[in-house]
Amino acid sequence: MIKIYTDASDVPQPPEEVRIPLQAVRGRGSVTAMAHRFVRDAREVVDDGWSHPPWQEDGTDAAQTAPALATRVHLETARSALCANDSPDIFFELSVNPYRGCEHGCIYCYARPTHSYLNLSPGLDFETQIIAKQNIAQLLRSELCAPRYVPRLLNIGSATDCYQPVERELQLTRSLIEVMRDARHPFSLITKSSGVERDLDLLAPLAAQNLAAVYITITTLDPALARRMEPRAAAPHRRLRTIRALADAGVPVGVSVAPQIPFITEDMEQVLEAAHDAGARSAFYTVLRLPWELDTLFREWLQVHYPQRAARVMARVQDLHNLSDTQRSAGKTYHSDFATRMKGSGLWADLVRQRFATTCRRLGLNRERVELDLSQFRPGLLQGQSSLF
Repeated sequence: MIKIYTDASDVPQPPEEVRIPLQAVRGRGSVTAMAHRFVRDAREVVDDGWSHPPWQEDGTDAAQTAPALATRVHLETARSALCANDSPDIFFELSVNPYRGCEHGCIYCYARPTHSYLNLSPGLDFETQIIAKQNIAQLLRSELCAPRYVPRLLNIGSATDCYQPVERELQLTRSLIEVMRDARHPFSLITKSSGVERDLDLLAPLAAQNLAAVYITITTLDPALARRMEPRAAAPHRRLRTIRALADAGVPVGVSVAPQIPFITEDMEQVLEAAHDAGARSAFYTVLRLPWELDTLFREWLQVHYPQRAARVMARVQDLHNLSDTQRSAGKTYHSDFATRMKGSGLWADLVRQRFATTCRRLGLNRERVELDLSQFRPGLLQGQSSLF
Protein backbone atom coordinates (compact mmCIF):
# COMPACT_ATOMS: atom_id res chain seq x y z
CA MET A 1 0.00 0.00 0.00
CA ILE A 2 1.19 3.45 -0.92
CA LYS A 3 0.48 6.22 1.54
CA ILE A 4 0.09 9.72 0.07
CA TYR A 5 0.86 12.76 2.22
CA THR A 6 -1.03 15.93 1.38
CA ASP A 7 0.79 18.04 3.97
CA ALA A 8 4.59 18.27 3.87
CA SER A 9 4.69 18.65 7.64
CA ASP A 10 3.27 15.13 7.98
CA VAL A 11 6.16 13.55 6.10
CA PRO A 12 8.30 11.57 8.57
CA GLN A 13 11.82 12.98 8.84
CA PRO A 14 14.94 10.81 8.69
CA PRO A 15 16.79 10.39 11.98
CA GLU A 16 19.59 12.81 12.75
CA GLU A 17 23.06 11.89 11.53
CA VAL A 18 24.89 9.73 14.06
CA ARG A 19 28.59 10.47 14.29
CA ILE A 20 31.10 7.77 15.18
CA PRO A 21 32.78 8.70 18.47
CA LEU A 22 36.53 9.14 18.38
CA GLN A 23 38.50 6.20 19.71
CA ALA A 24 42.12 5.60 20.60
CA VAL A 25 44.10 3.76 17.93
CA ARG A 26 46.15 0.91 19.28
CA GLY A 27 49.83 1.86 19.55
CA ARG A 28 49.35 5.32 18.04
CA GLY A 29 49.19 8.84 19.40
CA SER A 30 46.74 10.37 16.91
CA VAL A 31 43.15 9.21 16.90
CA THR A 32 42.41 10.17 13.27
CA ALA A 33 44.08 10.55 9.90
CA MET A 34 42.76 14.08 9.65
CA ALA A 35 43.04 15.89 6.33
CA HIS A 36 45.93 18.31 6.00
CA ARG A 37 45.48 22.03 5.45
CA PHE A 38 46.08 21.92 1.69
CA VAL A 39 43.22 19.51 0.96
CA ARG A 40 40.37 21.20 -0.85
CA ASP A 41 37.64 18.67 -0.13
CA ALA A 42 36.48 18.29 3.45
CA ARG A 43 35.32 14.84 4.56
CA GLU A 44 33.74 13.66 7.78
CA VAL A 45 33.26 10.07 8.94
CA VAL A 46 29.67 9.23 9.84
CA ASP A 47 28.00 5.98 10.86
CA ASP A 48 26.02 4.48 7.96
CA GLY A 49 24.97 1.52 10.04
CA TRP A 50 27.55 -0.85 8.57
CA SER A 51 30.59 0.15 10.59
CA HIS A 52 31.89 -2.06 13.37
CA PRO A 53 30.76 -0.96 16.85
CA PRO A 54 33.38 0.05 19.39
CA TRP A 55 32.64 -3.19 21.25
CA GLN A 56 32.57 -6.79 20.16
CA GLU A 57 30.09 -9.57 20.84
CA ASP A 58 32.10 -10.79 23.81
CA GLY A 59 32.04 -7.32 25.31
CA THR A 60 35.71 -6.50 24.72
CA ASP A 61 36.82 -3.12 23.41
CA ALA A 62 37.46 -3.34 19.67
CA ALA A 63 39.98 -0.50 19.87
CA GLN A 64 42.19 -2.64 22.09
CA THR A 65 41.84 -5.91 20.16
CA ALA A 66 41.98 -4.53 16.61
CA PRO A 67 45.25 -5.17 14.72
CA ALA A 68 47.77 -2.37 15.04
CA LEU A 69 48.32 -0.08 12.08
CA ALA A 70 51.42 -1.04 10.16
CA THR A 71 54.31 1.39 9.66
CA ARG A 72 55.56 1.95 6.12
CA VAL A 73 59.03 3.34 5.44
CA HIS A 74 59.63 5.14 2.15
CA LEU A 75 63.19 5.69 0.96
CA GLU A 76 63.88 9.18 -0.36
CA THR A 77 66.83 10.63 -2.24
CA ALA A 78 67.17 13.99 -0.51
CA ARG A 79 68.52 17.14 -2.16
CA SER A 80 70.19 18.66 0.89
CA ALA A 81 71.22 17.69 4.40
CA LEU A 82 71.78 20.89 6.36
CA CYS A 83 68.86 23.07 7.39
CA ALA A 84 69.67 26.59 8.59
CA ASN A 85 67.86 28.02 11.57
CA ASP A 86 67.53 31.75 12.16
CA SER A 87 65.22 31.49 15.18
CA PRO A 88 66.76 33.35 18.13
CA ASP A 89 64.92 31.10 20.61
CA ILE A 90 66.74 27.93 19.51
CA PHE A 91 70.30 27.29 20.66
CA PHE A 92 71.62 25.71 17.46
CA GLU A 93 72.04 27.28 14.02
CA LEU A 94 72.04 24.17 11.83
CA SER A 95 70.16 20.90 11.95
CA VAL A 96 70.17 17.54 10.17
CA ASN A 97 67.13 15.27 10.18
CA PRO A 98 67.55 11.81 8.63
CA TYR A 99 63.81 11.09 8.80
CA ARG A 100 60.50 12.81 8.08
CA GLY A 101 57.63 11.65 10.22
CA CYS A 102 58.17 9.78 13.48
CA GLU A 103 56.87 6.43 14.68
CA HIS A 104 57.07 7.52 18.32
CA GLY A 105 53.70 9.18 17.71
CA CYS A 106 53.99 11.97 20.29
CA ILE A 107 50.65 13.75 20.11
CA TYR A 108 52.14 17.15 20.94
CA CYS A 109 54.88 17.08 18.25
CA TYR A 110 55.23 20.46 16.56
CA ALA A 111 56.65 18.74 13.44
CA ARG A 112 53.38 16.99 12.59
CA PRO A 113 52.15 19.76 10.24
CA THR A 114 55.24 19.29 8.04
CA HIS A 115 53.72 16.06 6.70
CA SER A 116 51.14 18.23 4.95
CA TYR A 117 53.82 19.28 2.46
CA LEU A 118 54.06 15.60 1.46
CA ASN A 119 50.29 15.42 0.85
CA LEU A 120 50.01 13.22 3.94
CA SER A 121 47.99 13.58 7.11
CA PRO A 122 49.69 15.19 10.13
CA GLY A 123 47.69 12.66 12.15
CA LEU A 124 48.14 8.93 11.66
CA ASP A 125 50.19 9.32 8.48
CA PHE A 126 52.86 11.23 10.40
CA GLU A 127 53.50 8.20 12.59
CA THR A 128 52.85 5.42 10.05
CA GLN A 129 54.33 6.85 6.81
CA ILE A 130 58.03 7.46 7.54
CA ILE A 131 60.35 9.04 4.97
CA ALA A 132 63.99 7.93 5.27
CA LYS A 133 66.62 10.07 3.53
CA GLN A 134 68.81 7.26 2.29
CA ASN A 135 71.61 9.52 0.99
CA ILE A 136 71.73 11.87 3.97
CA ALA A 137 75.29 10.97 5.04
CA GLN A 138 76.73 11.49 1.56
CA LEU A 139 74.95 14.86 1.32
CA LEU A 140 76.25 15.96 4.71
CA ARG A 141 79.79 14.98 3.77
CA SER A 142 79.55 17.01 0.55
CA GLU A 143 78.06 20.08 2.25
CA LEU A 144 80.66 20.12 5.03
CA CYS A 145 83.37 20.05 2.37
CA ALA A 146 81.94 23.06 0.52
CA PRO A 147 84.50 25.93 0.42
CA ARG A 148 82.02 28.45 1.83
CA TYR A 149 80.90 26.28 4.75
CA VAL A 150 81.59 27.76 8.19
CA PRO A 151 81.15 25.45 11.23
CA ARG A 152 78.25 26.39 13.50
CA LEU A 153 76.32 24.73 16.31
CA LEU A 154 74.56 21.74 14.75
CA ASN A 155 71.85 19.46 16.08
CA ILE A 156 70.78 16.02 14.84
CA GLY A 157 67.11 15.14 15.23
CA SER A 158 65.56 18.54 15.91
CA ALA A 159 62.34 17.86 13.98
CA THR A 160 61.73 14.11 14.28
CA ASP A 161 63.49 11.60 16.48
CA CYS A 162 66.76 10.43 14.93
CA TYR A 163 66.58 7.16 16.92
CA GLN A 164 63.03 6.15 16.11
CA PRO A 165 62.53 2.37 15.53
CA VAL A 166 63.54 2.29 11.85
CA GLU A 167 67.02 3.55 12.80
CA ARG A 168 67.82 0.10 14.16
CA GLU A 169 67.78 -1.22 10.61
CA LEU A 170 68.78 1.76 8.44
CA GLN A 171 71.42 3.31 10.76
CA LEU A 172 71.19 6.70 9.06
CA THR A 173 71.87 8.55 12.31
CA ARG A 174 74.96 6.48 12.96
CA SER A 175 76.24 7.31 9.47
CA LEU A 176 75.76 11.02 10.22
CA ILE A 177 77.74 10.71 13.45
CA GLU A 178 80.53 8.99 11.52
CA VAL A 179 80.68 11.92 9.09
CA MET A 180 80.79 14.40 11.99
CA ARG A 181 83.56 12.35 13.61
CA ASP A 182 85.59 12.24 10.40
CA ALA A 183 85.28 16.03 9.98
CA ARG A 184 85.81 16.72 13.70
CA HIS A 185 82.63 18.77 13.62
CA PRO A 186 80.88 19.26 17.00
CA PHE A 187 77.19 18.40 17.30
CA SER A 188 74.38 17.71 19.72
CA LEU A 189 71.46 15.35 19.35
CA ILE A 190 68.13 15.00 21.08
CA THR A 191 66.04 11.85 21.45
CA LYS A 192 63.45 9.95 23.49
CA SER A 193 64.93 6.61 22.52
CA SER A 194 67.29 4.26 24.32
CA GLY A 195 68.68 3.46 20.86
CA VAL A 196 71.29 6.15 21.33
CA GLU A 197 73.17 3.73 23.61
CA ARG A 198 74.10 1.71 20.51
CA ASP A 199 76.35 4.55 19.35
CA LEU A 200 78.24 5.09 22.60
CA ASP A 201 81.35 3.73 20.89
CA LEU A 202 81.26 6.85 18.69
CA LEU A 203 79.77 9.37 21.11
CA ALA A 204 82.04 8.77 24.11
CA PRO A 205 85.37 9.52 22.34
CA LEU A 206 83.84 12.58 20.65
CA ALA A 207 82.44 13.86 23.95
CA ALA A 208 85.90 13.53 25.51
CA GLN A 209 87.11 16.00 22.86
CA ASN A 210 84.21 18.45 23.39
CA LEU A 211 82.65 17.41 20.10
CA ALA A 212 79.34 15.83 21.21
CA ALA A 213 76.51 16.29 23.69
CA VAL A 214 73.17 14.46 24.07
CA TYR A 215 69.77 15.57 25.38
CA ILE A 216 67.08 13.13 26.46
CA THR A 217 63.44 14.24 26.54
CA ILE A 218 61.36 13.08 29.51
CA THR A 219 57.93 14.70 29.63
CA THR A 220 56.64 12.73 32.61
CA LEU A 221 57.56 9.83 34.91
CA ASP A 222 53.99 8.48 34.75
CA PRO A 223 54.20 5.39 32.46
CA ALA A 224 50.46 5.32 31.74
CA LEU A 225 50.46 8.97 30.64
CA ALA A 226 53.62 8.50 28.61
CA ARG A 227 52.06 5.54 26.82
CA ARG A 228 49.08 7.68 25.83
CA MET A 229 51.14 10.73 24.81
CA GLU A 230 54.22 9.05 23.33
CA PRO A 231 53.06 5.50 22.55
CA ARG A 232 56.18 4.19 20.81
CA ALA A 233 58.90 6.12 22.59
CA ALA A 234 60.97 4.47 25.33
CA ALA A 235 59.32 4.22 28.74
CA PRO A 236 60.29 6.97 31.22
CA HIS A 237 62.33 4.62 33.43
CA ARG A 238 64.18 3.37 30.35
CA ARG A 239 65.12 6.93 29.37
CA LEU A 240 66.53 7.47 32.85
CA ARG A 241 68.71 4.40 32.35
CA THR A 242 69.89 5.91 29.06
CA ILE A 243 70.87 9.12 30.85
CA ARG A 244 72.85 7.03 33.32
CA ALA A 245 74.58 5.09 30.52
CA LEU A 246 75.55 8.30 28.72
CA ALA A 247 76.79 9.98 31.89
CA ASP A 248 78.81 6.92 32.92
CA ALA A 249 80.45 6.95 29.47
CA GLY A 250 81.48 10.59 29.95
CA VAL A 251 79.00 12.06 27.48
CA PRO A 252 77.57 15.43 28.58
CA VAL A 253 73.87 14.74 28.93
CA GLY A 254 70.96 17.05 29.57
CA VAL A 255 67.23 16.53 30.04
CA SER A 256 64.40 18.21 28.17
CA VAL A 257 61.16 18.42 30.15
CA ALA A 258 59.22 19.56 27.13
CA PRO A 259 56.54 20.36 26.45
CA GLN A 260 54.86 21.43 29.65
CA ILE A 261 51.11 20.76 29.29
CA PRO A 262 48.90 22.17 32.05
CA PHE A 263 46.78 19.62 33.96
CA ILE A 264 48.50 16.83 31.97
CA THR A 265 52.25 16.88 32.75
CA GLU A 266 52.31 17.93 36.37
CA ASP A 267 55.53 16.33 37.63
CA MET A 268 58.26 18.63 36.28
CA GLU A 269 60.12 18.72 39.60
CA GLN A 270 60.12 14.94 39.94
CA VAL A 271 61.40 14.52 36.37
CA LEU A 272 64.25 16.96 36.99
CA GLU A 273 65.19 15.22 40.24
CA ALA A 274 65.20 11.76 38.65
CA ALA A 275 67.22 12.98 35.65
CA HIS A 276 69.75 14.68 37.93
CA ASP A 277 70.10 11.50 40.00
CA ALA A 278 70.73 9.59 36.76
CA GLY A 279 73.53 11.93 35.72
CA ALA A 280 71.99 14.84 33.76
CA ARG A 281 73.69 18.14 34.48
CA SER A 282 71.66 20.50 32.30
CA ALA A 283 67.97 20.96 31.56
CA PHE A 284 65.54 23.00 29.50
CA TYR A 285 61.81 23.13 28.86
CA THR A 286 59.20 24.59 26.52
CA VAL A 287 55.46 24.98 26.88
CA LEU A 288 52.95 23.38 24.55
CA ARG A 289 52.39 25.16 21.26
CA LEU A 290 49.86 24.05 18.67
CA PRO A 291 50.65 25.20 15.14
CA TRP A 292 48.35 24.49 12.21
CA GLU A 293 46.69 21.05 12.27
CA LEU A 294 48.28 20.17 15.60
CA ASP A 295 45.61 22.25 17.33
CA THR A 296 42.81 19.97 16.10
CA LEU A 297 44.83 16.78 16.65
CA PHE A 298 45.58 17.66 20.26
CA ARG A 299 41.96 18.58 20.96
CA GLU A 300 40.87 15.21 19.54
CA TRP A 301 43.37 13.44 21.76
CA LEU A 302 42.07 15.30 24.81
CA GLN A 303 38.47 14.35 24.01
CA VAL A 304 39.42 10.67 23.83
CA HIS A 305 41.70 10.46 26.86
CA TYR A 306 40.72 13.36 29.14
CA PRO A 307 37.23 14.54 28.13
CA GLN A 308 36.36 15.88 31.59
CA ARG A 309 39.33 18.23 31.69
CA ALA A 310 39.75 19.01 27.97
CA ALA A 311 38.23 22.50 28.19
CA ARG A 312 40.33 23.36 31.25
CA VAL A 313 43.53 22.20 29.56
CA MET A 314 42.90 24.27 26.44
CA ALA A 315 41.96 27.33 28.49
CA ARG A 316 45.19 27.05 30.45
CA VAL A 317 47.24 26.59 27.27
CA GLN A 318 45.78 29.90 26.10
CA ASP A 319 46.68 31.39 29.48
CA LEU A 320 50.29 30.20 29.05
CA HIS A 321 50.46 32.25 25.88
CA ASN A 322 48.66 35.22 27.44
CA LEU A 323 45.95 35.41 24.78
CA SER A 324 43.30 38.11 24.89
CA ASP A 325 39.57 37.37 24.94
CA THR A 326 39.35 38.41 21.31
CA GLN A 327 42.12 36.01 20.31
CA ARG A 328 40.52 33.18 22.26
CA SER A 329 37.15 33.83 20.62
CA ALA A 330 38.86 33.63 17.24
CA GLY A 331 40.15 30.15 18.13
CA LYS A 332 43.79 31.12 18.59
CA THR A 333 45.73 28.92 21.02
CA TYR A 334 49.26 30.36 21.07
CA HIS A 335 51.55 33.19 19.94
CA SER A 336 53.96 32.12 17.20
CA ASP A 337 56.45 34.97 17.59
CA PHE A 338 60.03 34.08 18.46
CA ALA A 339 59.98 36.07 21.68
CA THR A 340 57.29 34.07 23.47
CA ARG A 341 56.35 30.89 21.58
CA MET A 342 58.70 28.55 23.48
CA LYS A 343 58.20 29.73 27.06
CA GLY A 344 54.91 31.61 26.82
CA SER A 345 54.16 34.85 28.64
CA GLY A 346 51.98 36.18 31.41
CA LEU A 347 51.17 34.90 34.89
CA TRP A 348 50.88 31.17 34.18
CA ALA A 349 54.04 31.12 32.07
CA ASP A 350 55.87 32.92 34.89
CA LEU A 351 54.73 30.25 37.36
CA VAL A 352 56.13 27.48 35.16
CA ARG A 353 59.36 29.43 34.73
CA GLN A 354 59.72 29.88 38.49
CA ARG A 355 59.08 26.18 39.18
CA PHE A 356 61.74 25.21 36.65
CA ALA A 357 64.30 27.75 37.83
CA THR A 358 63.81 26.94 41.52
CA THR A 359 64.20 23.21 40.97
CA CYS A 360 67.27 23.60 38.75
CA ARG A 361 68.88 25.88 41.30
CA ARG A 362 68.19 23.42 44.12
CA LEU A 363 69.60 20.48 42.18
CA GLY A 364 72.56 22.33 40.71
CA LEU A 365 71.44 21.91 37.10
CA ASN A 366 72.70 24.31 34.42
CA ARG A 367 75.59 25.54 36.56
CA GLU A 368 78.11 24.79 33.84
CA ARG A 369 77.41 25.27 30.17
CA VAL A 370 78.52 22.60 27.71
CA GLU A 371 80.84 24.32 25.23
CA LEU A 372 81.35 22.38 22.02
CA ASP A 373 84.63 23.19 20.28
CA LEU A 374 84.07 24.51 16.75
CA SER A 375 87.78 25.19 16.27
CA GLN A 376 88.53 21.49 15.70
CA PHE A 377 86.60 21.32 12.41
CA ARG A 378 88.80 19.89 9.64
CA PRO A 379 86.82 19.45 6.37
CA GLY A 380 89.94 18.20 4.60
CA LEU A 381 89.79 15.01 6.64
CA LEU A 382 86.58 14.10 4.80
CA GLN A 383 88.55 14.13 1.54
CA GLY A 384 91.37 11.96 2.84
CA GLN A 385 93.80 14.77 3.55
CA SER A 386 96.16 14.54 6.49
CA SER A 387 95.75 16.97 9.37
CA LEU A 388 98.61 19.32 10.23
CA PHE A 389 97.24 19.80 13.74
